[in-house]
Amino acid sequence: MGARSRPQFVLFGDSITEQSFRQGGWGAALADTYSRKADIIVRGYGGYNTNWALFLLNQLFPLNCSTAPAAATIFFGANDAALFGRTSERQHVPLEQYKENLKKIVHHLKECSPTMLVVLITPPPVDEDGRMAYARSLYGEKAMDMPERTNEITGVYANQCVELAEELQIPYINLWSLMQEFSGWQKKFLSDGLHLTAEGNAIVHKEVVKTFSSNHLRAEEMPYDFPHHSQINGENAEQIFRQWS
Repeated sequence: MGARSRPQFVLFGDSITEQSFRQGGWGAALADTYSRKADIIVRGYGGYNTNWALFLLNQLFPLNCSTAPAAATIFFGANDAALFGRTSERQHVPLEQYKENLKKIVHHLKECSPTMLVVLITPPPVDEDGRMAYARSLYGEKAMDMPERTNEITGVYANQCVELAEELQIPYINLWSLMQEFSGWQKKFLSDGLHLTAEGNAIVHKEVVKTFSSNHLRAEEMPYDFPHHSQINGENAEQIFRQWS
């Protein structure tokens, strides 16, 4: 039979991905869903936009690697959509450049492995009041007078992400639209107006699993890397493991 190496799923994104292995995080939940079926590798970089993400591609996804990931999520846009002329303008990326950067990332991953499942995830919506409250909690009276991100502009970036996915015919998760279908989404899904609560993480986990499952990566149908304990003969354990070596 031979030992099976686990496929790798890489989560590539900004702080929402970096934080995904915290308690209740969507990455941790994904690792649980695919336990002993796939390795979940988190490559999240807080504060990064797509301009800076491009510098990481050759290191994270080398074109000459022998075993490329089976799947990858690309989850950028929350920082790209920071408004020019406000406190987070250093992170701002013009709209068309954001779309072009995403295209470069997708093409690089597909060059790394044409069979890799690449899933684009839009930035989540922004609770502007939540962002203002968070800023005041940090800076008091010195806090900004205007939010550094708006839900409207973030939605424009989300639409560009969806548009690109449709052009390239790859799966996507429109988190910006999906979350706003729920009443009280601002506090239900967002902890500081931008990052995710446990419920927000649960939404991302559910949608990623749904997308993976509909693209031939259904956890229930994937093999274990080594035999289930029920297959091991307590008096002759070597027999089953010999088949897996």
